[in-house]
Parts: sequence; C-alpha cells; structure tokens
Amino acid sequence: MADLFAGFPVSDFARSLRWYGIVLGSEPSFFPNEREAVWEVAPHCYVYIELLPERAGGSLTMLMVDDIDGMTSAISDRGIEPSRVEKYDDGMRKVVYGDPDGNELSFGGVTASSDDREEGAHG
Repeated sequence: MADLFAGFPVSDFARSLRWYGIVLGSEPSFFPNEREAVWEVAPHCYVYIELLPERAGGSLTMLMVDDIDGMTSAISDRGIEPSRVEKYDDGMRKVVYGDPDGNELSFGGVTASSDDREEGAHG
C-alpha cells in the first residue's frame, strides 16, 4: 500500500486555506503543524498546502474524478471558476484552477454532456 501526498507551496497560509477549502469543498482533514493543512481527497490520496513563501507557485497536480461535471459545477457554485478547460477526444476534459500563488489544481474526467465533445485535443 502507498499514500500519495500532492503538495502546494503557498505564500499566505490563511488565504490559501480558504481557497483550497472552497475548491475542495471541505475543511482540511488534519493539520500536521501550524504551517500545513491536509485534505484527504480519496483513500490514501491527499492534497496539502504548506507555507513556503520562497517556493510558492508553479506546482501542477491533477485529480481524476468520476463526475467531472458535478465536481466543476459544485466548485462554481462555491464561487470559483476555472482558469481554463482543455477538451480531448471522447469527452475527456481537464479543468484547471489556479490558486492565488499560481499553483494549478486540475480535475480530469469524462464529461456527461455531448455538447462538450469535440474532435481532437484542445489547449
């Protein structure tokens, strides 16, 4: 068994704590210390932020989800819109959200609506 931790260095812990809480739809699962917050997004799969101002921004992580439409709709309902949406063959989408430091947290999955399907990959 393995656990996966995907980390995002941030420059403002309180601001990032709010942003990730909105995007992920919950409070952190735990706080290992005063500089980190951790969300369990699936069994043995975690997203965390850490106060590291000198390294903030530039991280890339994608979570594959069963219901990309439901996930992105819920995030929009909570007030955050994606930075961009990439569409691929067979309804596959990658929806990218940029945090306040420029880190990217993306969600990938197959869209249920046929009007989102396009031929070829788009960026």
